[in-house]
Amino acid sequence: MKVLITGILGFIGSHLAEKLVNNGDEVYGIVRRVANRNLDAVGKILKDITLITGDITDYASTRNAIKTANPDVVIHLAALSPVRDSFERPFEYQQANLIGTMNVAHAMLELPDAQTRRILAASTAEVYGLQENQPLKESLPLKPSSPYAVSKAAGDLYLQMMFYTYELHGTVMRPANSYGRKFDNSFLIEYLVTQMLKGENVYIGAPDSIRDYMYVDDHINAYFLAIKSTKADGQVFNAGTGIGVTNRELAQMIADKIGYDRKKIKLGSYPPGYPFRPVISDQPYIVLDAAKIKRALNWSPHVNLSEGLDKVITYFREKPK
Repeated sequence: MKVLITGILGFIGSHLAEKLVNNGDEVYGIVRRVANRNLDAVGKILKDITLITGDITDYASTRNAIKTANPDVVIHLAALSPVRDSFERPFEYQQANLIGTMNVAHAMLELPDAQTRRILAASTAEVYGLQENQPLKESLPLKPSSPYAVSKAAGDLYLQMMFYTYELHGTVMRPANSYGRKFDNSFLIEYLVTQMLKGENVYIGAPDSIRDYMYVDDHINAYFLAIKSTKADGQVFNAGTGIGVTNRELAQMIADKIGYDRKKIKLGSYPPGYPFRPVISDQPYIVLDAAKIKRALNWSPHVNLSEGLDKVITYFREKPK
């Protein structure tokens, strides 16, 4: 299979590229033209993939990159993702996440035999917004509560429209919070682990918010199964563990594993300089019901939170300084 990944240098994109290469697939990736490009995320497989210069926010650039790769499957992962930043940069988020998704999808329709191609696109659990505190199902109405979530919900719905109206073949994935990053410690679990290992104070701004955390290997496997199965065509799938944990419990669990002093956990305040987010927009509960993907694709998570945290802690403990 010939696969093109947008966002191949990102967290999920780089891991998925490695799995596809190991599976014997032909892998291409779109990367923007920037000075001093860091390719560490795909360092192990760099000789086995083909990188194409392109910018998904520009239609001509996107069309040319997709035409060059001529893929069987496009995995669309490129996005602006930090939720808090989206309140300060709302227009950039819509351009990257909504317009970028439209550009990729419409460019695919210009390929010869377009109906034989497929797109798998990453949405997010954030699109559900403020709902009742019970595992979230794909059938719920979307109530996004941040510019980021709006941009992803709009792209999500646009693709669903294209599946029906344009007969584009594809799948939308709504994953839970994932962890296991090696090159970015700005997300909660990686932030807590790296700061605690250094003995620094950690800040938990919303200690009672409940989240569903999925280890990267399970996230990648969900996408891999969706790419390979015709049962995923035209579907929207949640991917998560279905188990919620409060930010307070998460921090305490990591602290106990590391041997970190719980008194250094500062509850109810964010790190100095942390981007602003209106309190009313903060979702108190995001836990996913993944029954649909389990039935359709026989997917299930295999790494529980305790095991996953052990993996993250071990990696950062052993990582060269």
